[in-house]
Amino acid sequence: MGKKHILAIRFSAVGDAAIAVPVLRALLQQNPGVKVSVATQSFLRPVFETVAGVEVLPADIRGKHKGVKGLYKFFSEIKVKDFDAIADLHGSLRSRIIKLFFLFSGVGSKTIDKGRREKRALVSGKLFEPLKSSTERYADVFRSLGYKVDLSKDVFPQKQTLSPEIYDIIGTGTKPWIGIAPFAFHDTKMYPLDLMEKVIDSISKTGNYKLILFGGKKELPELQLLSKTYPDTVYTFGKISFEQELKLISNLDLMVSMDSGNAHLAAMQGVKVLTLWGVTHPYAGFYPYKQEQSNALLSDRQHYPLIPTSVYGNKAPESYKDVMRTIPVQAVIEKIVTLTKT
Repeated sequence: MGKKHILAIRFSAVGDAAIAVPVLRALLQQNPGVKVSVATQSFLRPVFETVAGVEVLPADIRGKHKGVKGLYKFFSEIKVKDFDAIADLHGSLRSRIIKLFFLFSGVGSKTIDKGRREKRALVSGKLFEPLKSSTERYADVFRSLGYKVDLSKDVFPQKQTLSPEIYDIIGTGTKPWIGIAPFAFHDTKMYPLDLMEKVIDSISKTGNYKLILFGGKKELPELQLLSKTYPDTVYTFGKISFEQELKLISNLDLMVSMDSGNAHLAAMQGVKVLTLWGVTHPYAGFYPYKQEQSNALLSDRQHYPLIPTSVYGNKAPESYKDVMRTIPVQAVIEKIVTLTKT
């Protein structure tokens, strides 16, 4: 084949990076001698470094690599790596500019087909059927470069070794660890917090589980309050690094998440995931990697027939703001219990 060093480009976001991980893993497992470097933002380094053999090339796209001049500087810094081909997993203006610089240097590229036409048809109601998954769309980029990527033969990594700091937070008991990521960027993708609190209350009262809450700086007050209110419930934000958090996720027995990044961070490591869906839908191609279809609880499409109102959850009629209240608390509780037994 001849092409041995690939530059993959994916600058954001956490969920999209996580979706790419199994593809990179399968690529390296199935194509001995191939080397992959990933151009991305530095905060995503830990995600891509879960793949053994991947080199991360951080781009400071908000600083010294901002704009066309900055991207040329980035290109100048990394072109010495002698890439044989570019796999554009982003399809953004930035990635197109970088590909153009490389093209002038004689390095060709292939770019992701995001399936915009089918996705527009899905959210407009003209089509309601499963679209190609984002994972397969990423894999297609490498296949078009001539590489074998058979996701059915992807081998998940072993659970990561945890640091003493993590055990200081979680404890060392033998109860199953359930991760709960109750937040999402858009409200219409987020299970109402009052309902999620009822789920946490019921599960924690059993005394059978350790609940680990995931969230960010904005949600810190809620995370602190929930962890103080309910037994066997802890949070990790601000206590451990993102890299340590990924290792913790790899050791979960179950992740409960919205249609958001944490679902993909768990799925990429072979962890069982229960997803709750609002105005988005699994048919758009963002269903967590290799999860059973029954591991999803969807909002009632009979009451809200426009679902999915958008691919990313950023557009919905005002009357759809309570769409996720059609997912019963008891259904979430029962699914958690079922999935932690199997």
